[in-house]
Amino acid sequence: MEIREKICTGLKLIKEKSPLIHHITNYVTVNDCANIVLAIGGSPVMADDSAEAAEMVGFASALVLNIGTLNTRTIESMLIAGLKAKELGVPVILDPVGVGATKLRTDTADKLIRELKPEVIRGNMSEIKVLAGLEAAIKGVDSLADEHGSSVVAKKLAKELGSIIAITGKTDVVSDGSQVCLIDNGHRILGDVTGTGCMTTSLVGTFCGATKDYYTAAVAGIISMGLAGEIAHASLRHGEGIGTFRARLFDSIYNLIPEILAIEGKINYE
Repeated sequence: MEIREKICTGLKLIKEKSPLIHHITNYVTVNDCANIVLAIGGSPVMADDSAEAAEMVGFASALVLNIGTLNTRTIESMLIAGLKAKELGVPVILDPVGVGATKLRTDTADKLIRELKPEVIRGNMSEIKVLAGLEAAIKGVDSLADEHGSSVVAKKLAKELGSIIAITGKTDVVSDGSQVCLIDNGHRILGDVTGTGCMTTSLVGTFCGATKDYYTAAVAGIISMGLAGEIAHASLRHGEGIGTFRARLFDSIYNLIPEILAIEGKINYE
């Protein structure tokens, strides 16, 4: 089955199954992540207390971990939930937000990867470079890294970690260590809205909750956000800005259909 067909099947499965996607994520974007999962057809839950994190994983189809606003309490919950997910065969999707910016973020990301072996890791170029042991320019949680060589970095790191590596940027890159997919959907304005990266990870997690083909799930989640960004931007009228764009981004995800993904997805291979 060609990847476009697999992506379409994934979206159909989300609509049919409404998979429960458990998040332990950051408080800046938690509401947006919940709403984007609902918009595409999944069911979000945000349970970050250690007393219930493992139990909630038992009901979930995927676990999304996001280190954007770290604290010792949620780090413990991430490990508890992640280990339970590994025991149950629930996929773990990691968003290493701002890794490299502080020692706490870097140490936490390293520990989560080492102990949980996430099925998918999605980050920007700076974040993935840090995980790969390369020098990267970072400003807060934002990437300043040049995307040159992103395919090589993604493929090498995917092979080393045994995870799907997804790098989002001007051209998105997804690799499983042997194959590399390049995605050219999206619009620059996505970078002007806080949380579009976090939401992309939640979309990837939702697709992972509907199919065991995690490589295709990563591609599908990224294409969904990119296409929605294009559609939302195209609908803006004179005088409208990022507030209107943000609302229409959710509408565009809500209205995505398999045919749009199949026809408008800009996919290339290396």
